[in-house]
Amino acid sequence: MRALALVTAMEPPKQALHQNVLHHLGKAIVSGAAAPGEVLRIDELATRHGVSRSVIREAVRVLASMGLLSTRRRVGVTVADRASWNVFDPLVIRWRLDGDGREAQLASLGELRRGVEPVAAALAATRVTPEQCGVLTGAVMEMSVHGRAGDLDAFLRADLLFHRTLLEASGNEMIAALTGVVSEVLVGRTHHGLMPPHPNPAAIRLHADVAQAVQSGDPDAAERAMREIIAEASRAMIDENEPKAR
Repeated sequence: MRALALVTAMEPPKQALHQNVLHHLGKAIVSGAAAPGEVLRIDELATRHGVSRSVIREAVRVLASMGLLSTRRRVGVTVADRASWNVFDPLVIRWRLDGDGREAQLASLGELRRGVEPVAAALAATRVTPEQCGVLTGAVMEMSVHGRAGDLDAFLRADLLFHRTLLEASGNEMIAALTGVVSEVLVGRTHHGLMPPHPNPAAIRLHADVAQAVQSGDPDAAERAMREIIAEASRAMIDENEPKAR
């Protein structure tokens, strides 16, 4: 019994196996390694990944819900065309950022942010709660402290909190639902080394400007400052992505 317990303890949990398969297949699909129309067979995938068929089926179910796979009787599981992908799904965004299409994905996300976040800031200036004002101000203070220290992980946490709170403060549930999309942009920027070692103090001041404008009930100022934040972020990513002089 002790030996059985030891073996069981050493086996990876089913959830971890499912996540590993999910990420592997998801990346293969969005990168084009698994081409649209390609038939994926459950038994073959189970053998290839060394997992049970139930693990593969669960991964297939999730990928189908994202529009990456199609399941049909007598046909089986096929890779779906790009047009059917749920491009707003945070995992789809993450996988695309991990692949060769990173620059195109960042460009698309930047355009989306320009269309959404300034509007969210303007709305927040008329709908924000006192509690949300406090969160925005506190997040800016944390960004300033961690930015000076060069602690990018802590800076990212504060930045995520700021943008999530701002979207929620818009009072528009559809805008707030884009929190996961914006978060993946911010996380991907840090994960892929597209952030400077010390975040630009001017960018942090712009976040403070947004927080102040929102708190003061000035939608025009909030919108302008948010547009500047997104423009500065785009410039910073371009600068960090360029080959450094030796």
